[in-house]
Amino acid sequence: MDFNQNDHITIDLDSASSAAPPPADSEEKEMIVIGSDNPKIIEWEELQQELARLWSLSSALNKAKEKKEELSERIEAIIKVREEYLRQSNELEDMREKLEARKLTLGNLSMYTKRTLEDVGSQREQLCTKTRMLLVAGKTLSAAHQQLQEANKLLTGKRGHGNLKKLQKMLRSRQQYMITQVSTLYPVKALHESKEKIDSRRGSNKSRDSAGSSLPNMSKPEQVSPLTISGLQLTAIPLKKMSFFSNKMDIQRSATVLGYIAHAVFLIASYLDVPLRYPLRLGGSRSYILDHGSSVESASSDLMAHSIIGVNTKSTEFPLFLEGQDATRAAYALFLLNKDLEQLLNYIGAESLGPRHCLANLKELTRIIQSQEYIDG
Repeated sequence: MDFNQNDHITIDLDSASSAAPPPADSEEKEMIVIGSDNPKIIEWEELQQELARLWSLSSALNKAKEKKEELSERIEAIIKVREEYLRQSNELEDMREKLEARKLTLGNLSMYTKRTLEDVGSQREQLCTKTRMLLVAGKTLSAAHQQLQEANKLLTGKRGHGNLKKLQKMLRSRQQYMITQVSTLYPVKALHESKEKIDSRRGSNKSRDSAGSSLPNMSKPEQVSPLTISGLQLTAIPLKKMSFFSNKMDIQRSATVLGYIAHAVFLIASYLDVPLRYPLRLGGSRSYILDHGSSVESASSDLMAHSIIGVNTKSTEFPLFLEGQDATRAAYALFLLNKDLEQLLNYIGAESLGPRHCLANLKELTRIIQSQEYIDG
């Protein structure tokens, strides 16, 4: 605004809204108005209207500034909300990924649970089956326990184990008595041959200057005396045909001894109730022994060390005597008779003394049966 001599007011309308105060000079204090080069001249009558217009423009400018500030605040708030939205969106995405992972884990857990339930179902069926089996086994065990108790009652009763042992002792005592009668009928004893030998020696007493020494006499060891049955001795059967010059008395004596042994074995087997593996057909000194399993076609000279050749299913008789018979068949008959004695010894829990000791085996058999251990066993 500028005042001149003609009372006119000059106003720069372009710079009215953005007028700045003039810089202060230290030397000259003058007011510099912007737009003074092209001033706008306003009449005095229009000044009030122009001032009102400027005031309204200033008010509008202030309102625009306020709206701008408000809009700026809203934009900042929107930016903050957008940032918060992005942050929450990222968190939501992370949570979604975790949820998918948990869903996958839950699916695997569901499959595992399903398989576990199936296994539990099958195991439950197996357990039910085993339980039923245990129930059946328990009932069976209970029945067996009752039977065992009844058996124990029977054993401890009057007809129990004690009575059985008593009956067994009575039976063995009876067997012992009967076999003692057989032993008395056919006694097996040692043959004592005593020969008196008188050795007369004449010695002259010789005196010596030095001390003499006497040598002890060495005696021969005593030989075991052979066995006899009823006073008869069993001689060895020769493995060759009997010749005209053979001793017939020895042959008849051997046949008699074998007849005695066969009869004794037959009686002992019947008293012990033992079926003989090789049955006997008694005939005194003309007795036979039967072999149901095999027959001899050819055999070696030593029957104890070699096997028999030729086998068939027919029952064959072998003579227990040598007169008019093959020596090989008679020797095999003696071998079978000794096998019967070995069977009886094994029945009472003893061992055979050897395949060539018929009389020794018979004596051992009767000795064991006549002992107290046989009754107590």
